Amino acid sequence: MSQIRIQKDDIPDGGMKSYKQDDDSIILITRDDSTYRAFDGKCPHAGANLGDGLRCGHRIVCPWHHATFDSRDGTLLEPVATEGLAQYTLQDDGDTWSVDTDTACNQADDATQLDDTHTLIIGGGGAGFMTAHQLRQTGYGGRITIVSKDKDAPYNRPLLSKAFLAGKMDEDKLALGGKNWAADNDIDLRLDTTVTRIEPTERTVYIDEEALSADYLVVATGAQPTVPNIEGADLDGVHTLRSMDDAKAIKADSKDKHVVIIGTGFIGMEVASALTQAEECASITVVGMKPRVMSNIVSEAVSDALIALHTEKGVQFVLGDSVDAIAPSDDDSKRAGSVRLGSGKTLTADTVILGTGVAPCTDVLAAVNDADGVQVNSRLELRDGTYALGDIAKAQNQLGRQRVEHWRVALQHGQVVAASILNDSRIPTLDERIPFFWTMQYGKSLRYSGHAATPDNNLLVGNPQALDYIEYYFDDDGEDTRASAASTLGRDKALVAFSELLRQGHAPTRAQLQADFDIIDQAHALSR
Repeated sequence: MSQIRIQKDDIPDGGMKSYKQDDDSIILITRDDSTYRAFDGKCPHAGANLGDGLRCGHRIVCPWHHATFDSRDGTLLEPVATEGLAQYTLQDDGDTWSVDTDTACNQADDATQLDDTHTLIIGGGGAGFMTAHQLRQTGYGGRITIVSKDKDAPYNRPLLSKAFLAGKMDEDKLALGGKNWAADNDIDLRLDTTVTRIEPTERTVYIDEEALSADYLVVATGAQPTVPNIEGADLDGVHTLRSMDDAKAIKADSKDKHVVIIGTGFIGMEVASALTQAEECASITVVGMKPRVMSNIVSEAVSDALIALHTEKGVQFVLGDSVDAIAPSDDDSKRAGSVRLGSGKTLTADTVILGTGVAPCTDVLAAVNDADGVQVNSRLELRDGTYALGDIAKAQNQLGRQRVEHWRVALQHGQVVAASILNDSRIPTLDERIPFFWTMQYGKSLRYSGHAATPDNNLLVGNPQALDYIEYYFDDDGEDTRASAASTLGRDKALVAFSELLRQGHAPTRAQLQADFDIIDQAHALSR
């Protein structure tokens, strides 16, 4: 039992406030008129203080990674958290509150819904995991089978390039849902198994000649790294990063080596950051064809700040140059030894990492593909009872039809599919959601919300070199054009407010942002 000493008027109607306890726990109090509620105030994803986030209507939004919870009962509304908030009994003692933190009072969903059905999930990545996890969390009582090509149970893939390569997180900490998640949730998990054909209309898949059918078929086959057509890309010492095995191989093969990373997107930049922090490489050089890093996401000013951050740590950059070939070592003709650039320059390269993008794994669904993914509706439906989601899905969201290769989007898709199977109206469809991702470099988190075709129509507020800015992106340079995306370092609450306005169709215009416009107040006002 915890005692919280507050004045009731400290929390405005429709607001919230968090209280840190002596045991390092945090209690979050929300208020609606005369009704007060108490929740665990740490985000279940990474432990952020939810009181530092934003409450918009009945949505509690985490300041770090935008996980979102219902202020009335703690229900998870948006990943990247995979659990809702524990709610506690709140007792009014006059001048103080007493909160019973020993027992959560949430009403659990009985696992009896659709208990005579079978859900078959193809793919053990974020989308597949989230589908199964949310089904079990929200009352699905039927059989669940996951068929995965991966040798490992579902794990947090983004942390491979953020924490695992840096030596800051061990493999066993990456497991999604915990070490025994599948067994604990009565899920038949079939690893190291490849599906050779899918018949979506019949809800049937084939593993060689074995046929598996289900009442609900969920296809989440993910993406695979794109290997450019470069001479020598098949040499030993040349790596891509997608799986746990890839990360282990890079970790082992970079010790005391001269490492060249080809690609300046967020994977290439994260790998450079992680390997630098591990302090085991002889050198790290990043090569990019364009004159700035993350050029399709942020402006030149932000790119320059990221380059400065890496350069300060010892990373070298070769920008505006192409790769002609990866040449073998003088000592071993089967192993990489150098990288030859279009400019004629040669870089010593014992280890080469290709951060050159990914392509959706849609071969088994070739009959229903378009050129850029699988066309599905806002509930991820491909056929009656068949869903396609994650990296392969070109789906409708708040910003239009898109295929987005981000972890949070994959988790969103899994949550939506689970809600669709259970006909759960509490969970919004993709029509009410927007993309979000973040990249972690040297402990600094750059976060991005929305989607912009280019970062060049931008409005910058703050100082990127001081890692303190928010930048808004527009489809054109018109004064009345509404922002379609934003990125930030250090201004998380403003980005949450922008995300909520964008989600509601009320993103600010360039003229508003240039005037005396309080984006946080506006998000509050439009959510009441």
